[in-house]
Amino acid sequence: MKYGPDISRIASLIGDPARANMLTALMSGKALTATELAAEAGVTPQTASSHLARLEQGGLLSFRKQGRHKYAALASEQVAQVLEMLMGIAARAGHTRTRTGPRNQALREARICYNHLAGDCGTRMFDRLIERDLLIQDGDDLRLTDIGKTFMRGFGIDLPKLVKGKTPMCRTCLDWSERRSHLAGSLGRALLSRIEDLGWARRDRDTRIVTFTPQGRQAFDALFG
Repeated sequence: MKYGPDISRIASLIGDPARANMLTALMSGKALTATELAAEAGVTPQTASSHLARLEQGGLLSFRKQGRHKYAALASEQVAQVLEMLMGIAARAGHTRTRTGPRNQALREARICYNHLAGDCGTRMFDRLIERDLLIQDGDDLRLTDIGKTFMRGFGIDLPKLVKGKTPMCRTCLDWSERRSHLAGSLGRALLSRIEDLGWARRDRDTRIVTFTPQGRQAFDALFG
């Protein structure tokens, strides 16, 4: 008899095409209603409700109610990281759902991965932080250095607030399109929020694409390029 975690159960939940589409839609970090997720999956609201219940029971989704609506979101950043890695495996194996086009290229350039910046911009930002010794990586351990803390404070990041949070400050996440790491954790989330607050970039409401303004891209490249 085999003992240990049953990965086949989780794999079967993610493996259904409709549920996979729902989970991918939630990678934007935005909570969605069952009706919205039904449209993403191409199924009826009744079928969507059944899928969502199974995903919640499997620990992949969480729900919260606001007014008359009930919203679904990924259960944790860990779930988002697993999905991002599976996207990378699918991309390397040539399993893509659409032909390469402008939207595909935009996703590869800059996109949301749950709550942090991914794509070419995300991996270049991570590489630059490592090169400048603002972050130190030792195996799976990733930490902010003293000069990194000074840099982040200067950029307007509230580090004491991040330290008090439950989410680890620094995490690596394997980028599906670049096949290299980008920065996750509360620091990755704070950096993306700061980039948006500065008006450098904005999120597309209907996709995970992050679009930089010309001035924002120039400022981003000067700092992280």
